[in-house]
Amino acid sequence: VQLQASGGGLVQAGGSLRLSCAASGGFFSISDMGWYRQAPGKQRELVASITSGAGTDYADSVKGRFTISRDNAKNTGYLQMNSLKSEDTAVYYCNAKVLGLFSGTYWGRGTQVTVSS
Repeated sequence: VQLQASGGGLVQAGGSLRLSCAASGGFFSISDMGWYRQAPGKQRELVASITSGAGTDYADSVKGRFTISRDNAKNTGYLQMNSLKSEDTAVYYCNAKVLGLFSGTYWGRGTQVTVSS
């Protein structure tokens, strides 16, 4: 099972980006998915998560600005980021709990998000 994160980039403060996380490889289903981020010199933190039933949870710092969603048919998760701030600058990682033959927790490679002020 592989997770491929994409959509990062450089954006001005107040702008938007949409991250995608596509899962592939083998027969499986995905329960929870999440987005984490890690800024230089800081610990990795949970940004948002979504259950298989589409229940969501957000870090206080992104509530009202970020929206997590998923397309189960495509095994893909998304993170819509609006009203970006310089403090959102970080490497963003997606995470998924996979069920089935290759059950386990998987991480995608990070995608850099840089917000210029």
